[in-house]
Amino acid sequence: MTQKSIRPFSGKAVIDTETLPIKLWLDEKALGQGALDQARDLANLPYAFRHIAIMPDSHQGYGMPIGGVLATRDAIVPNAAGVDIGCGMGSLRTDLDDIGTAELKAIMKQVRKTVPVGSAHHKTPQDDAWMPERQGELPVVNQQYERALYQLGTLGGGNHFIEVQKGSDGYIWIMVHSGSRNLGFTVASHYHEVAKSLNEADGDPLPPDLSHLPNTSEFFALYRDEMNYCLEFALANRQLMMERVKQAFVDVLGDVDFSHFINKPHNFAAEEEHFGERVMVHRKGATRARAGEWGMIPGSQGTRSFLVTGKGEAYSFHSCSHGAGRVMSRARARKTLDFKAEVKRLKEQGVLHALRGRKDLDEAPGSYKDIDTVMRNQTDLVDVQVELAPLAVVKG
Repeated sequence: MTQKSIRPFSGKAVIDTETLPIKLWLDEKALGQGALDQARDLANLPYAFRHIAIMPDSHQGYGMPIGGVLATRDAIVPNAAGVDIGCGMGSLRTDLDDIGTAELKAIMKQVRKTVPVGSAHHKTPQDDAWMPERQGELPVVNQQYERALYQLGTLGGGNHFIEVQKGSDGYIWIMVHSGSRNLGFTVASHYHEVAKSLNEADGDPLPPDLSHLPNTSEFFALYRDEMNYCLEFALANRQLMMERVKQAFVDVLGDVDFSHFINKPHNFAAEEEHFGERVMVHRKGATRARAGEWGMIPGSQGTRSFLVTGKGEAYSFHSCSHGAGRVMSRARARKTLDFKAEVKRLKEQGVLHALRGRKDLDEAPGSYKDIDTVMRNQTDLVDVQVELAPLAVVKG
């Protein structure tokens, strides 16, 4: 695609005070000062390409805003792919058009028995037939492989979830949000430290949290290959959890058909062509949305989620949001949100929710941005195909 064929930018704002422009799909105030400062750091990186894209769910992250898209020339930035490499969503359609509360409770009870959540892992290693094939030099993966067998098919903590939903298409859907567990974290942490050491040795004055691996270094290819393995492991992790959820449906309801599996990571880097050049596109808490490409944008356990197809918007580097995005930190949510009010809100909607006490308020609906605003801000990025209302949730 040549620049002449690209229509004018239709996002919310452009900041042009830095070396490269910053294109926003949300208002600056909604982004927050911390994330804005991080976006400015990205825009001043010497290896950054063309502009920085900030998605409508964006908020402050570690080194780079969550919901940020960074394209680079001749460099890869471990922190810009995120510490939970391959974290993403999986959705699966059932042939059910309805499900009762008693059946939902029975299904979620079995899911909690078969899918470890939080910091828990399996007590025995899982079948390594689920593991991606190891090819090439993967030093960190090889070191962590046996441990990863115990974490395969586990949810993790934070904003990870398993959710049963009712679609506007009339079907019951299953959605899983999880990543590469300790394997991805270990790979990301290892190569971030390598990048920091290389940059310090070169006298690089750039922010340490954005340390990069130049393509002239052997570590560039090593990280790329290990990151790609973690992407495949994160997919396998979601698929195995899906199998456990499917089994729960079958055990409770009898014959159920499943179809239309969708997988979308939102923490990764990939070599792609944009504006006529081959660049490394880092999506940290952002989803790829090429023209016609299916994806998922979850809300919170008290709001709708969306199945979408991308529009291939050039200015977003063919990306969209990965969810609603946080409106407050986890600590602030636990401190300031009204637990009774959040529980009442979910009960009134009839959602079998995951709020058990104040410690869970960091995942209450009130801790997230308004998903309807997020979706309005990206009508140029995606088309909504199916709206999904939450019915029952297991949280990490």
